[in-house]
Amino acid sequence: MKYAVKMPKVLQAVYPKRLWSINTADKVLYLTFDDGPIPEVTPWVMDTLANFNAKATFFCIGDNVRKHPDIFEQLIARGHRVSNHTMHHVKGWKTPLVAYLREVDSCQNLMELEAGQEIHKLFRPPYGQLRSKQAKALQKKGFQVVMWDVLSADFDTALTPEACTKHVIDNAQAGSIVVFHDSKKAWPRLKLALPEVLKYFSEKGFAFKCIP
Repeated sequence: MKYAVKMPKVLQAVYPKRLWSINTADKVLYLTFDDGPIPEVTPWVMDTLANFNAKATFFCIGDNVRKHPDIFEQLIARGHRVSNHTMHHVKGWKTPLVAYLREVDSCQNLMELEAGQEIHKLFRPPYGQLRSKQAKALQKKGFQVVMWDVLSADFDTALTPEACTKHVIDNAQAGSIVVFHDSKKAWPRLKLALPEVLKYFSEKGFAFKCIP
């Protein structure tokens, strides 16, 4: 396994200005979905969330917003939060600073144009890759860098849906930011894991909210 399902506390301490979880004693989970919107998955995610009266934060790829503006608009209309995941899902470690900032700005401008309103400046770096210079420059622009503390790993084609479900159930707690993906790659695991996670935590008395 090349990634941590539960983000180590030491890593969170090294980058304290990045948002890893929400400090709360309330039974609330913050589900997030990366890489959409796409017609094959995102509408299903919205319908599934609605079955549990759940709201979530969607970190959108700008190019997918451009291709599927109707689905993007549905996310807003249904009370979810739309946020920035760069224009073309670029890797921070391999992208120069100026080019990276251009990717983020292009995504933000496009989302605001399509939404007809300002969009909260929440940003998640694709692959979790972000250089310190990139993070500082984004923070100066008013962006909150949002990471996570629990990874479903639904992107991992070697995993079963049951394993992804277990990742979340075993590690999420009040205030956790949990990562799923509304992507074709994640779909074989997401379609089974997401309803199970929503059902399990709903029965435990949890609510599901957008990142504030």
